[in-house]
Amino acid sequence: MQHKMGKNKRILVTGADGFIGSHLAEALVRQNYSVKAFVLYNSFNSWGWLDHADKSVTGNMEIISGDVRDPFCVTEAMKDCDIVLHLAALIAIPYSYHAPASYVDTNITGTLNILCAARQWEVQKVIHTSTSEVYGSALFVPITEDHPLQGQSPYSATKIGADQLALSFYRSFHTPVTVVRPFNTYGPRQSARAVIPTVITQILSGRKKLKLGALDPTRDFSYIEDTVNGFIAAATSKKGNGEVINLGTGFDISIKDTVDIILRLMSSNMEIETEPQRIRPEKSEVNRLCSDNTKAKDLLDWKPKFSGKKGLEKGLEKTIEWFSKKENLAGYKTDIYNI
Repeated sequence: MQHKMGKNKRILVTGADGFIGSHLAEALVRQNYSVKAFVLYNSFNSWGWLDHADKSVTGNMEIISGDVRDPFCVTEAMKDCDIVLHLAALIAIPYSYHAPASYVDTNITGTLNILCAARQWEVQKVIHTSTSEVYGSALFVPITEDHPLQGQSPYSATKIGADQLALSFYRSFHTPVTVVRPFNTYGPRQSARAVIPTVITQILSGRKKLKLGALDPTRDFSYIEDTVNGFIAAATSKKGNGEVINLGTGFDISIKDTVDIILRLMSSNMEIETEPQRIRPEKSEVNRLCSDNTKAKDLLDWKPKFSGKKGLEKGLEKTIEWFSKKENLAGYKTDIYNI
């Protein structure tokens, strides 16, 4: 079902240079919304993945370089916006072991800056991005939004903090906040530090052995198109204020079984080699993630199109097709371990 909101609404997308953010900003432009894309300022004048987007799409959005850690540029960027979709964050779990302070600055202080600006400008809707990592290893499945929160990495701890901060603004100031909690989103443009692109790019690079971390944990993989549709559904819904909403398929599969599907789809017989540096510390590993998406169906009228094993295979085929294009693969450093 296509959700409609006034096409004259102005939408700010933070983290629009990233994997999910770039797909989301593009989808909104294609649906004729007025989009401000907030990208991380850098001296290369790079817009991240938006540099690779269709020029007819980026030509129809306003691209602003800034930093969510800076309250001044956040406040300026949000001026005249009706809705903010806040995706800007540091997300790599291994890097959060090395640089935890930067995660606090970006994920917690950055979110605070977004919330303060939204309150100042009386924005109509704030969609704050969470992550299934806040649940830690599943204590029960499927995981509902009431599952306890467990900070098993500095990354997940900062996301728990950011989520709670967002909800506190709803409770304290009636800021119209919805917390959207995607599970493991995958697809074209995903960073090579994530498992699916790691596997695909290593196979394409023609290496002898496939280097991976833990193979037993299970994940609830969501194709990018479904995640984007979930964000747009949340932005257009009148029912989500003050709510936390899971976006997942409700189907989980082990890393090993996922790798086997990719090897089959790519006609590869590469051997798997476990590399110690890719293994998370024991108490930090999230062993099982499987979502309950009932609330998203009830409140947002959203359900995944790429669901179950068949849906995963369909999404993996589309992902492999994108990575297999030379110009896309060229952007990835396949010979190193990306943290």
